[in-house]
Amino acid sequence: MLVLFLVFRLLPVVGALLLSLTDYRLSGKWSFIAFDNYSRLLSDNLFHESLLVTLLYTVIFVPLTMLLSLGTAVLLHQVIWKRGFFRGVFFLPYVTSIVLAAVIWKWIYDVQDGLLNSLLGLISVGPIDFLGQSGSVLPSIAVTSAWKGFGYSMLILLAGLQAVPKSYLEAAMIDGATTWQRFRYVTLPQLRPILFFVLVIETIGAFQVFDAIYVMTGGGPVRSSYSLVYFLYDSAFKYFDFGYASAIGLVLFLIVLIVSLVQRRLVGRDD
Repeated sequence: MLVLFLVFRLLPVVGALLLSLTDYRLSGKWSFIAFDNYSRLLSDNLFHESLLVTLLYTVIFVPLTMLLSLGTAVLLHQVIWKRGFFRGVFFLPYVTSIVLAAVIWKWIYDVQDGLLNSLLGLISVGPIDFLGQSGSVLPSIAVTSAWKGFGYSMLILLAGLQAVPKSYLEAAMIDGATTWQRFRYVTLPQLRPILFFVLVIETIGAFQVFDAIYVMTGGGPVRSSYSLVYFLYDSAFKYFDFGYASAIGLVLFLIVLIVSLVQRRLVGRDD
């Protein structure tokens, strides 16, 4: 396992770090330019725009996924009849292809023949161009990604709910605590380490969003969904500026690391 980690995790990171210090092109020619890529990145307006888009997407996606995962986990924890069936149904989107899910949701959002606009038309609303308007494109993509990925976090939270000692809940019930009070003051504190883990992995996933945007909007309209990873992709495979793309990847890593440390400070705990 240590060898696999070194070969497939550590070495690529070191390689990206070294590559970010060079002007490496598709032809194989390169020159050492030290921290010029990072200086260029800090003054690049496209980087600032893509970072803002990524942050806005994260602010929408993470709470949505957390609430959806926790709510579904709580409901499934109460289900006795066909519990395994319902778990499988809710987990199924997670194991499907993100490209397939994005294509389906792109049709659902379609302004002309989409399912959602057809339903809204029944109550004389719309049509709404969900993917063609700057104000609605990020929430629309966030809903797609949340639907696709909430099943994984749901199972983790469900396992955490089942690990909460029943004696704690029974003691609270004897003391006269309501259902909400038992959940607020007994269940949630017990779930805190698991909620922290889910929060971190969902935040990392949000900062790395690319597939759904690539399929559904291509970064549009007018770069309203142009994420940081999409910027990295264009730099590397459209303009073949691999050194600059590596610098973007390292900066993204540092941003995610800082955000994770802040989340640990606010939500996580050591014990």
